[in-house]
Amino acid sequence: MALQGILVVELAGLAPGPFCAMVLADFGARVVRVERPGSHYDVSRLGRGKRSLALDLKQPRGAAVLRRLCARSDVLLEPFRSGVMEKLQLGPEILQRDNPRLIYARLTGFGQSGSFSRLAGHDINYLALSGVLSKIGRNGENPYAPLNLLADFAGGGLMCVLGIMMALFERTRSGKGQVIDANMVEGTAYLSSFLWKTQKSSLWEAPRGQNILDGGAPFYTTYRTADGEFMAVGAVEPQFYELLIKGLGLKSDELPNQMSMDDWPEMKKKFAAVFAKKTKAEWCQIFDGTDACVTPVLTLEEVVHHDHSKERGSFITNEEQSMSPRPAPLLSNTPAIPSFKRDPFVGEHTEEILDEFGFSREEIDQLKSDKIIESNKVKASL
Repeated sequence: MALQGILVVELAGLAPGPFCAMVLADFGARVVRVERPGSHYDVSRLGRGKRSLALDLKQPRGAAVLRRLCARSDVLLEPFRSGVMEKLQLGPEILQRDNPRLIYARLTGFGQSGSFSRLAGHDINYLALSGVLSKIGRNGENPYAPLNLLADFAGGGLMCVLGIMMALFERTRSGKGQVIDANMVEGTAYLSSFLWKTQKSSLWEAPRGQNILDGGAPFYTTYRTADGEFMAVGAVEPQFYELLIKGLGLKSDELPNQMSMDDWPEMKKKFAAVFAKKTKAEWCQIFDGTDACVTPVLTLEEVVHHDHSKERGSFITNEEQSMSPRPAPLLSNTPAIPSFKRDPFVGEHTEEILDEFGFSREEIDQLKSDKIIESNKVKASL
């Protein structure tokens, strides 16, 4: 795989960090997840392909253990607020002095500097400060966050993956690691570059929820079907819009111009009345295989059984029969080979990892006795 031979130390955190490290593991990196002793499991459920080490970083001897791990690692991924790692004597100055090749990835909400850098927050807060949240919502309603995907996983976790990959590539030339300041506010803002670059275009001339791409247009929204399901419509271009009108059984010469914004509210009502006359399955029979840009809104249960998903093998099943999306993108020569094993228990590989990093049996036993580490090896059931 593409990242074969890369060793990553991930300090346990919530969703964005675990996702970032899981992507690296999916593409071949060896990932050690460092978790607090006494914690029960990764609440994000993103431990695929990782091994777990339970280590108390608040103890100086625990911090010393991490330093030894980082001295032989390629990447450290840490999710704490600005200043936390420095208080633990684990800041980049110290760890990169031990290992100049170390890539020190810092994944936070607000970044390493600025007045918000030491404050708590969640996806909706980062999305709000990025400016993007102000653009999402129906006409006349409050802005709303599209789950916790944009800031946490796109602007945060995935943007951090990109930073790590670029730092790894640059290291092939300089031989040196570097510090990555990945944060969800700026990552999400960067994702929204299209919004910034098109601010003065006709795409966004109306208030939120009344534009072409934010639910205002009758040809770019969702409609309820006769069975209470939904269809998504994205027929923006004229040639696709004509196919939409044809599929709905309407006549173009009896309708207002597609781009007549004043007529959009009434057009939405007309389209809604038509969509409500047939079931989702019936609309799929009409629009599947056409360029009308009309697709069913699939549930997570439905998408794994959809023909396109099955034809591409888009979803995988682990040994616990839990399904999840296959890693993306597909690489022709070195594709990801995700682990099909269950996620690790906290501390399941503690002793195994320390042994690999050169800790003696006596050192491991002492660390265990002094509660610096925790080992939860799985016992075989006979």
